[in-house]
Amino acid sequence: MKNLKSLLLIAVFTLGLAGVTNAQKIGHIDFEKLVAEMPQTKTLKLDMEKLGKTYQDEITGMEKKIEATRQKYVAESKGQTNETNDQRAQELQQEAAKIEQARRFAYQDMQKKQNEGLQPIIEKAQTAIDAVAASKNVVYVLDASVGKGLLVKKGEDLFDAVKAKLGF
Repeated sequence: MKNLKSLLLIAVFTLGLAGVTNAQKIGHIDFEKLVAEMPQTKTLKLDMEKLGKTYQDEITGMEKKIEATRQKYVAESKGQTNETNDQRAQELQQEAAKIEQARRFAYQDMQKKQNEGLQPIIEKAQTAIDAVAASKNVVYVLDASVGKGLLVKKGEDLFDAVKAKLGF
């Protein structure tokens, strides 16, 4: 009986140690904050602001031109035939449609360029996270960004180590 208790105690102790040695290390990082603080993201933001201003200036120029044409047509409308006034109104509608199309194109082009610019930044951040996690023997890395579902932050925070790996 005493032998059985000793064996049982040894088995429990051994299984307990095996569980501790097999414990998997968990870390977390605020991925959105990391990407936002990367120098490449800041450069991309400035480039996107410049592109947005360029598109806005072009669209504003188009709007001013159509407004000047509209005012001219309104001033001349009494001396024109109904057919000419209708034709001019249709011309103004076509120009307004071109402006709207230019807005849509600008928005789509900016979205595309932002996505293309962010992709290598995200890949670089992911590679750095993978390298830091491997160097620290972290098996799971959770995203600690707001709204990502991380409720408890008891694992290791990898943010500063990843920033150092990226060199900023």
